[in-house]
Amino acid sequence: MTLERDGHLALPGLLDTSACAELTAACAALPACAAGSRTLLSQPWCQQLVARLRAHPALQGLLPPAHRAVQCTLFEKSGQRNWLVPLHQDLSIPVAHRVAAAGLGPWSEKEGLLFVQPPAALLAELLALRLHLDPCGVADGPLQVLPGTHRSGVLSDAQIAALPRALKPCPAAPGDGLLLRPLLLHASSKARGSSRRRVLHLLFGPAELPLGLAWPLAA
Repeated sequence: MTLERDGHLALPGLLDTSACAELTAACAALPACAAGSRTLLSQPWCQQLVARLRAHPALQGLLPPAHRAVQCTLFEKSGQRNWLVPLHQDLSIPVAHRVAAAGLGPWSEKEGLLFVQPPAALLAELLALRLHLDPCGVADGPLQVLPGTHRSGVLSDAQIAALPRALKPCPAAPGDGLLLRPLLLHASSKARGSSRRRVLHLLFGPAELPLGLAWPLAA
């Protein structure tokens, strides 16, 4: 398996038990409504995590040196908070301000942040890193991917619907990481049972953006 061929790459044991415990405690201290928040990069512990990841030997040669962390989201599934995600690509990025330029849009606003769909060439440069804080087996609603689909660019709903559903689940142990290209088609089912599944999802992108765009925050 390679990141560029398949669009995803498992990184077992990316975080040790101590690091997982620190992040779990930091997440537990967040307000209950923070699960699903896209604004965690503003937290000092999250910026420290980014610095630790940049220096991690397993990410050398995988995380481009010029990329910056531009977003961090906590996804938490449990018996009280459960959902499914249909097959999709991640097409929007957070930006500091609105720009009138061809090739941008649609625009949206979430949690006071402005988001836009940029050109496909920029989306192809982005890289996401998912960090698992809890066990995530096949019954816990793990990420499921369609390997190689990131190489097809931005797909229409009709194109996605026409693809065979040979989804590959990505189970993980606490401390495991998963790199993926946001253009890779991915989905997840509802968790079965009462287990808790917390994942920190970090988005990395080039420090300089085209068309006058700028990140609202980068680390």
